[in-house]
Amino acid sequence: MGQASTVDGEMSRLGRKVHYPAEDVDLLDPYLLLLHQGELERAFISDLKERGVSIRRNTAFMDLTYHAGLIEITCKADNEHRRSLVNTRYLVGCDGAHSAVRKSIPGAKLIGSSSDSVWGILDGKVQTNFPDVWSKVIIGSEEAGCVMLMPRERNLTRAYIEVKPDSRSSTSKEEISQQVVMQRAQEIMYPFHLKWKSVGKSRQSYAFPEGSARHVSLGLEELLTTSTDICSRNTAIHDAWNLAWKLNLTVRKLAKPELLATYEIERRKVAQDLVRFDEEHASAFATGDWDNLAQNFTANIRFISGVVEYEPNVLNLPTRAMGFGDLRPGRLPPPAKVTRYADANPVDVQLDIPVLGQFRIYFFCNDLLNSRPLIDFVCRHVNNSQESFTGRMSAAANASYTLQPPVASPHDEFIYPERYTPVSCLFTLALVTSQARASFEIRDLPKAIGDSIWTVYLDDVANSNTHSQERRCIDKWLGGLQGNETAIAIIRPDGYVGTLSIWQDGRREYGEDAVRWMDEYFEGFLTDTISATNS
Repeated sequence: MGQASTVDGEMSRLGRKVHYPAEDVDLLDPYLLLLHQGELERAFISDLKERGVSIRRNTAFMDLTYHAGLIEITCKADNEHRRSLVNTRYLVGCDGAHSAVRKSIPGAKLIGSSSDSVWGILDGKVQTNFPDVWSKVIIGSEEAGCVMLMPRERNLTRAYIEVKPDSRSSTSKEEISQQVVMQRAQEIMYPFHLKWKSVGKSRQSYAFPEGSARHVSLGLEELLTTSTDICSRNTAIHDAWNLAWKLNLTVRKLAKPELLATYEIERRKVAQDLVRFDEEHASAFATGDWDNLAQNFTANIRFISGVVEYEPNVLNLPTRAMGFGDLRPGRLPPPAKVTRYADANPVDVQLDIPVLGQFRIYFFCNDLLNSRPLIDFVCRHVNNSQESFTGRMSAAANASYTLQPPVASPHDEFIYPERYTPVSCLFTLALVTSQARASFEIRDLPKAIGDSIWTVYLDDVANSNTHSQERRCIDKWLGGLQGNETAIAIIRPDGYVGTLSIWQDGRREYGEDAVRWMDEYFEGFLTDTISATNS
């Protein structure tokens, strides 16, 4: 990322920054990837279509009422504006800055402030002699405003152009046009030339999002967006992911009300952080304070990278024996390499198990023989509805998924979901051991682990972490295991760490303690009594 400024027709470089410095954030893919929102939507729509779900357009939300525990929604459909009624238990509003759903919720209000900043956004193929056009770069002019350029797919460039008010041309939102925005970009870039060889179809739109400036969107995406819209979009995807798995278990009547309540507990702070970052970034742009802009970027690099740390709650439970590694409740597991036992392929352990709405329970050990009593005891109880709450939840989830299974898709052939749910639809069991592959066979493992052969991993691949130290998975995630220590980590369906603990060795007595610990964790937000859930 670079910064430049023009004064009296001269342009000088103010500095360069590494976008994702290794000392600040541990990423598997430390680079900026800009992807058209339309491409994301097409991927989602295509997947839904394969599963028999269609998107209905030309249907507008009007209002809602509550009747006997259900929400009655009034919609206006088609060009004839025919009214239709829909009854549902839950309504998720994803209708943008002027959300009609939000306005219909008693007591809900828009948080944040708006400003008179006006931005134009253009996507197109550019012709320029500016040297840093293929990097993310910010160019500022004291008189004309600033431009942020970012390369994107198919040789396109995304340009965010601040349309700074002056006496030369009107910049009121009513009179902004594509030509005005293009002309302003050329003025800011001077003495370098900037020409658009092609520009996406334009349409003006305006929004007053939470805590954001007023914006003009010109370009292919027709977005209501800001110069920090990448963060906004990534945040929105994580919002949806956080809500989706909780709503799934709630609708299946497997969850207590406490589970769905954690959505606001966890994501509200993220929204507040995004609003604050956007306001600070927009203010630095508007005032031309490049030092403050760089400092704000550096201070928020983890947030920009998608690194979110949730506070302790019923889902994120710290323990007194978590080790000294990077695995912590409320955080995503950092990247780590292991070898998959089944096919001897090196894989990224944090990504290898596909997302199927299930929890992942990882066992970690150095010596399988010494740790087997603990692992065997836990595995038997996870799969036994008579002996533990975790086992009862597993049985309840299996029954629910039998009655209402996920809709299959042709793409499932590439991942074979059944590989990862041979024991339970609620849990995927996994084992990470530093023991050599040649020293044990699948038949030596507890049956539940042996049935989960695709999630048996060997900790024999060193990986560079943020400080360029070669550390294997157990060292990186747990700070290592001493002797016969045995650890268990529970990963939430959205990939965040729920809780973890380390036991002194693999004795059966510690297995009993581990089952009690797991039961206490899951009892905090799950229920196997249907009448106890929201209906």
